[in-house]
Amino acid sequence: MADYRQAFVGIDVAKLKNAIAIAESGRNEEIRYFGEVEASDASMRRVIQRIAAKFDRVHFCYEAGPTGYDLHRLINSLGHDCIVVAPSLIPRRPGDRVKTNRGDALALARLLRAGELTAVWVPDEGHEAMRDLVRARSAAVETLRVHRHR
Repeated sequence: MADYRQAFVGIDVAKLKNAIAIAESGRNEEIRYFGEVEASDASMRRVIQRIAAKFDRVHFCYEAGPTGYDLHRLINSLGHDCIVVAPSLIPRRPGDRVKTNRGDALALARLLRAGELTAVWVPDEGHEAMRDLVRARSAAVETLRVHRHR
């Protein structure tokens, strides 16, 4: 059982590139910055499989944002654990004001390993499509109201 290796991967998700950091299990193990990877499904699939080949079990996490939950579905389809975290629920130090992709990925990996992150509910594709429809309708109604008042 001593050879059992676990990894905790933090992903800072963006539209074009995702920053990835890996924290190995164990309190004193290092947290490495893996790098930035293109945000397409094919390249993310390749990177996830490359990381998973080195460890027995891999846990992933990323911040909820405008990119949606496709990455969550991709990671789950590959057979790994993934949680999505609300940015407001991520613990931050008082002096920690500089936000970089690298720093966010390292912080997510470290906090996931420590068990400090709270997962949010991830809607399935039907719920997500309905949310998009409701938001689009709300935006259209607001635009119509603005134009009427003009």
